[in-house]
Amino acid sequence: MSFVQLPADPPTQFDLVDLFAGPGGLDVAAHWMGIPVEGIEIDPNPCETRKKAGLKTKNSSVRDFTPEDFPTANVLVGGPPCQTYTVAGGGAGRRALNQVLEFVKRMASGDDVTKELETLDDERTGLVLEPLKWILGSHKIGKPYESIVLEQVPAVKPVWDAYKEALEGIGYKVDVGILHTEDFGVPQTRRRAILVARYKVHVKLPSPTHRRYHKGVARSDGDASLLPWVAMSDALHRPEAFTVISNYGTGGDPKLRGRRRSDEPSATVTGKISRNRLVTTEAPERDLPRLTESEMGRLQTFPADYPWGTKDLAQQIGNAIPPRLAAHVLAAALGLTFKLKDLDAVVKAKWDPGPYEKPLLPTVRAEPQLDRLQDITLFDV
Repeated sequence: MSFVQLPADPPTQFDLVDLFAGPGGLDVAAHWMGIPVEGIEIDPNPCETRKKAGLKTKNSSVRDFTPEDFPTANVLVGGPPCQTYTVAGGGAGRRALNQVLEFVKRMASGDDVTKELETLDDERTGLVLEPLKWILGSHKIGKPYESIVLEQVPAVKPVWDAYKEALEGIGYKVDVGILHTEDFGVPQTRRRAILVARYKVHVKLPSPTHRRYHKGVARSDGDASLLPWVAMSDALHRPEAFTVISNYGTGGDPKLRGRRRSDEPSATVTGKISRNRLVTTEAPERDLPRLTESEMGRLQTFPADYPWGTKDLAQQIGNAIPPRLAAHVLAAALGLTFKLKDLDAVVKAKWDPGPYEKPLLPTVRAEPQLDRLQDITLFDV
């Protein structure tokens, strides 16, 4: 007689390890959900922020550890340094892209490429491969991560696509794509390349909850099933309307300076956001106070009272993934769902380092979708 054996559901208790943790974008989302997380971060500045926020941290290089050093972790998340891959960086990552893609294939086939990574123009370029070393290492010792989340700038999507092929070869279901932050209620237009994976369980990137921002298109226009995009004024609550003037990407040319009104989402928050000028919307223009660290963080959906450290704040804030987007992505990767009104509330709430009895962002288990042909097992008795 034949019986059908379904794969076991993923464990209900999650434990995250965050590679290249920064000041806490993904970790803040996990913290809201009541999920324990420990981050690895080499830069002392975000480590100071993390300490003040009560986030568990190892101040060291990701290369100093292996999966065996985090025996209870069953979820891997990370956002490797992006400087060499961005238009703001030197371009070493773009020039080395084909080489990096080849490294992914070789690592998936079992090759050790450690020495060759040292020959790259910029050593940070090779850091994008560190998560793959952890994923393959955990699988090799028989403890594959149940879920994986990786995020980077859009230029890294080809690397995540190569990761997808490598991970599918060892039993993961994977989805990769470019997400727009304003599609998820972040008061900012920003794009991120995201990879989500689950071991032997179907996974999909989260679906938008808000409308896409288009210059000159009213926020009330568009898909009626989605909420309007969120404006800077909704997040900052300044007493008068304002316009943000940015030098980012202009090469100093005044004619190229970008402008966004307070009734629009912010342009991408970068490490140069502290240089932006704020002026009145009505002529004659007059200067207004520049963004505070709290306001910069709020444009990224960090809590208003998030305890930022004392150094390099704009860079810390600009490098982080918005916690609100991270919550959507993390929930998708873990097979969880939550109510938008609860997410709205926790984003607006004061930062609570915990511990607390119930999650600040309650979640429920979503129904797992299995690949019936590959994930069920027939056995005879």
